[in-house]
Amino acid sequence: MEKYICKTCGTQFPPSDHEPESCPICQEERQYVGLGGQEWTTMKEMQECHAYSNEISQNEPNLYSLTTVPEFAIGQTAYLVQNNGFNLLWDCITYIDEATIQTIKELGGIQAIALSHPHYYSSQAEWAERFNVPIYIHEDDREWVMRDSKHIIFWSGESLKLHDGLEICRLGGHFKGGAVLHWQNGNNGKGVLLTGDIIQIVSDRKWVSFMYSYPNLIPLPAKTVERMAGKIKALSFDRIYNAFHRVIEKEAGQAVQRSADRYIKAVSGELFQT
Repeated sequence: MEKYICKTCGTQFPPSDHEPESCPICQEERQYVGLGGQEWTTMKEMQECHAYSNEISQNEPNLYSLTTVPEFAIGQTAYLVQNNGFNLLWDCITYIDEATIQTIKELGGIQAIALSHPHYYSSQAEWAERFNVPIYIHEDDREWVMRDSKHIIFWSGESLKLHDGLEICRLGGHFKGGAVLHWQNGNNGKGVLLTGDIIQIVSDRKWVSFMYSYPNLIPLPAKTVERMAGKIKALSFDRIYNAFHRVIEKEAGQAVQRSADRYIKAVSGELFQT
């Protein structure tokens, strides 16, 4: 049996004798099925074609990014956060091979995996099995786990402390259980927020935005963004990394609040007339 992988979103499914009929994540309005229809691959096919590899780059002290080249599925970036002897993989990418595993082991391995939202679950179970670590997912997004695993821990509430200086915070928005990672020790102690695309850094790096669906351009309600911004105020951070290698280098906390105000005015019809 094979564990089929959706080529559009990169999600790995449970072992099966045949391809799944559809990918529920891509069928849902926040994602999409490609113009060519539903397509599948497997980890074995990806490895044996020798087309893919993972680039692991240092972004700042104790923070490494992992990106698959050439781009596969959504093309997100995962991050390895080194925090006082505790290494956390924040979000996940689909492709994994022995070279990736060896490099990560040289960096101290992985002690846990935590996810921002279902679009990046990818092959999380495969990663957890290879490193024998827990996966932390908010219970509000339980229905979107396509491949169950004994490694998954569904957490509840508004925040979860993983280690001294590492905390997952539920913001909702893009998904009910949408979460960000607050790394207090990052950026020389000024604090870092890793957001997936629960908070999305835009082309103008002084701003962020918030969406229900990014590929289909469906906005969130003003009250939801107001609630998200209110939760963020309690966190101390000066820098943001998103899932697409975009960074707000400084004054990121102010950027989130400024952007939330602009967003609310825009969807409420107060920012402009057109």
